[in-house]
Amino acid sequence: MGITLAVPAFTGTAHSMARIKDIATLEGVRANQLVGYGIVIGLNGSGDSMRNSPFTEQSLQSMLDSLGVNVRDTRLRTRNVAAVVVTAELPAFIGKGGRVDVSVSSLGDATSLKGGTLIATPLMAANGSVYALAQGPLAVSGFSAEGEAESLNNGTPTAGRIPSGAVIEREIGDRFEDIPALVLQLNNPDFRTAVRVADAINNHSLNRYGVRLARERDFRSIVLRMPKRMTVTRFIAEIEGLHVQPDQPARVVVDERTGTVVIGKNVQVSTVAVTHGNLTVRVVETPEASQPAPFARKGETVVLPRTFINADEQGGQLAIVGGSDLQTLVRGLNRIGLKPTGIIAILQAIKTSGALQAELVIQ
Repeated sequence: MGITLAVPAFTGTAHSMARIKDIATLEGVRANQLVGYGIVIGLNGSGDSMRNSPFTEQSLQSMLDSLGVNVRDTRLRTRNVAAVVVTAELPAFIGKGGRVDVSVSSLGDATSLKGGTLIATPLMAANGSVYALAQGPLAVSGFSAEGEAESLNNGTPTAGRIPSGAVIEREIGDRFEDIPALVLQLNNPDFRTAVRVADAINNHSLNRYGVRLARERDFRSIVLRMPKRMTVTRFIAEIEGLHVQPDQPARVVVDERTGTVVIGKNVQVSTVAVTHGNLTVRVVETPEASQPAPFARKGETVVLPRTFINADEQGGQLAIVGGSDLQTLVRGLNRIGLKPTGIIAILQAIKTSGALQAELVIQ
């Protein structure tokens, strides 16, 4: 059976309007990545084996030693402890005492972190300074079950999250008022989009303040000027709600692993004739056992191979594909009636022929 590409019906340009806050970010307002090493306890026999994960045993000994328990000369055999790497994202301008979510991933040969509790783990930034402390019970969505002849896995049981599991111990030090310049950076850089954002801000500032406050610097950034007697927070809150119609390049994204094809609105194909036929080769093995005749003195039972090969080539349908808009292109591909792999092959061939007026991205 073929697959049908669906395309929505656009009744106006309001569907493609977007807020400035959704297509641009303020330069200097960014998050920071934190990472730490810790241990998870309380696992139901699904933790690291001390023989294969010596770092887990060393971490457990160090933790117990800090708590006043001396186990340096003892060979540990517990299986309810796992070494993990903890990661978190430190938002911009977050204050001391705030909380952030953390992600926990197994580092050793643990089979599951379900039911475990993370012990206090310092989280460091790239400069080596500790900015947060993580601790708490893990939420693990995946599970693993196995028997002697079969196993079942769902999701990833060796990774989990702790909502609001890290407490901020140190602030970055930057303040919103100390930003040297107000510059908006587009998430998807484009010259036309940058101009439209600047025009939308200037139209708003002319009506409200009587001056132009925005200037496009390049295809990525727009420079802003602060109006008089206005705080930075209020000014950004005003302009981030303005609507702009972003422009997008002509691009076709293909994911060969899942058979997903995404075609942008501005993709155009020069008129070409396309045919696609499928060749199916089927190989069937039906071995037979050959036995000697009854009461025969000599002979042995042997297996004789028997192979049947059948080749079936479906007829290809020749169709004209091309058009100046997305609807025409989709209708042309749907007329052929292809599976996702066939559509991907045709798009690659059209790009090679030079008829696809768009960027083809294959993932």
